[in-house]
Amino acid sequence: MTIVILGGGLAGAKTAEALRAQGYDGAVVLVAGERHRPYERPPLSKGYLGGRDDRSSFTALADGWYAENDVDLRLGTTAVAVDLAGHRVVLDDGSHLDYDKLVLATGSSPRVPSIPGAGSALYLRTVEDSDRLREAFTAGSRLVVVGGGWLGLEAASAARQAGVEVTVVHSSSLPLRRALGAEVARVFADLHTEHGVGFRFDSRVLEITATGVRLDDAVLPADHVLVAVGAVPNVDLAEGLDVDNGVVVDATLRTSDPDVYAVGDVANAFNPVLGRHIRVEHWANALHQPATVAAAILGRGASYQEQPYFFTDQYDVGMEFVGDITGYDRVVFRGDVPGREFLAFWLKDGVLVAGTNVNVWEVNDRIKALIGTSPAVDRLADPDVDLATLAG
Repeated sequence: MTIVILGGGLAGAKTAEALRAQGYDGAVVLVAGERHRPYERPPLSKGYLGGRDDRSSFTALADGWYAENDVDLRLGTTAVAVDLAGHRVVLDDGSHLDYDKLVLATGSSPRVPSIPGAGSALYLRTVEDSDRLREAFTAGSRLVVVGGGWLGLEAASAARQAGVEVTVVHSSSLPLRRALGAEVARVFADLHTEHGVGFRFDSRVLEITATGVRLDDAVLPADHVLVAVGAVPNVDLAEGLDVDNGVVVDATLRTSDPDVYAVGDVANAFNPVLGRHIRVEHWANALHQPATVAAAILGRGASYQEQPYFFTDQYDVGMEFVGDITGYDRVVFRGDVPGREFLAFWLKDGVLVAGTNVNVWEVNDRIKALIGTSPAVDRLADPDVDLATLAG
């Protein structure tokens, strides 16, 4: 059997690794569009962008792993079409690969808004993008960040620490409002304000020019503009499959074609715990889904049931989050919120649906164990009550 993996990011590399770890000894071909060996992307907006991480520190697997494990790694090679009926992948050099099983790990691409000048802005997805952005971080220069999500705020943090003047333009009244809700999002808005970031909330960008950004009510001068308004799944190779905000897959990560699977950013996967499909653009899915897809390919019953997870580092604040806040009606805090050393819990109809730890460590697993339970709110908020005692 030949297994072809399309996509040279973390999800693709970890799928190859999982197949070998689970005993598969047949042919594995990993088609990677970039010329770099697969690497992790979080450092591109965190430690690497800030000059703290070396490029070699976030490769997905050791350089010699692919040869040692007989994985055919095709760097700088792009798949241009998939023939589902013929079980064949066409490559950009005109050659083709025949497969028995195919894994789509094609990831996502930065969303480019349909506004004049958007194509001239900076975006952040690859190591080269991070290099270009870091080169723009000269003390005293002016950066406008369009978008107040995780990527935009992490880039703003790195820029401010390099002495860059930063303004964040966001279409909502708070950054991260969709991800965290107003209560916790306000903590991060205050964090950036204290570090000198200017915000333009509820603003609409009309044009990006060589000298700045034109809003509906102002013009912001800028030496550089970073657009960070989300990502779109790379589904060009999924023609003939069910596609809806990514490639639709079941809990085993199998697509509508029984011989094709999808993992990572591109996969809109059914989550049995949440009871619905969800596409998560975060490192944890790319890291953990490959074990499930390898087991499914090898006929060893598998189901991906992990809760959404992400983490961030901004200035001196680190945070982990697990769960899904959709429909929450209450937030309970535990700890020192003004000092940014606290836990927060989101509840819906009394049931805990998500939690976060901000500058408090070694507790995320205990928070995860509480999801789906109905703890007493007063005990949940009390820092003297052990979280482990609340799960029951």
